[in-house]
Amino acid sequence: MEKDSRIMNKLKAKSWHEMKSNDSWSIFKIMGEFVTGYERMGAIGPCVSIFGSARTKPDNPYYGMAREIAFLLTQKGYGVITGGGPGIMQAGNQGAKEGNGTSVGLNIVLPFEQHSNPYIDRDKSIDFDYFFVRKVMFIKYSQGFIVMPGGFGTMDELFEALTLIQTEKIGRFPIILVGKKFWTGLVEWIKETLLEAEHNINAEDLDLFVVVDTAQEAVGEIDKFYSKYLLKPNF
Repeated sequence: MEKDSRIMNKLKAKSWHEMKSNDSWSIFKIMGEFVTGYERMGAIGPCVSIFGSARTKPDNPYYGMAREIAFLLTQKGYGVITGGGPGIMQAGNQGAKEGNGTSVGLNIVLPFEQHSNPYIDRDKSIDFDYFFVRKVMFIKYSQGFIVMPGGFGTMDELFEALTLIQTEKIGRFPIILVGKKFWTGLVEWIKETLLEAEHNINAEDLDLFVVVDTAQEAVGEIDKFYSKYLLKPNF
């Protein structure tokens, strides 16, 4: 029994050592994803990212709205970046393709849901293993975020951008939430609970995003922001 215990302890120690060694080597894979992303995204030009659920079907009104927004953005000279998958992401890439604009897909390797859609430009589909590397690319190379109804992933992208702008880690850019029916409950909770009840944010933090109901309004907010602030692209 004592011998078996010693053997198990040695195996555990070896396993722990190998795990830590693998952690060190993973740094090079992470660096590789950053280098690939920077090199390929840096040559694309000004783009707006469109976020939303991978589960949204083509017959859903929000799919059509995302597609229209993407088309209108290309007519204003912007490319479109999505997460590269189905649902709202596909709608964004489809609209960009229909507008003869740049259509970028930042794909993530997932055990379910994610597969690249057919509307991404062939040379602008980039695969990632790490969510955090992918999120850096969205932040660094987007001139604005269009946030359609979605799930946890959509909320993650939204609140990461709001946090980075709020803490002045990045320059401000427009964040537009599309669909008042979907977003009103969350916005009211932010105002009534985070701001008024708990004082966890400042009143001006509510100005970091706007809520709209149409494709024209969404694209109009992008135009209005850059005509007001005259900011250059993030990159």
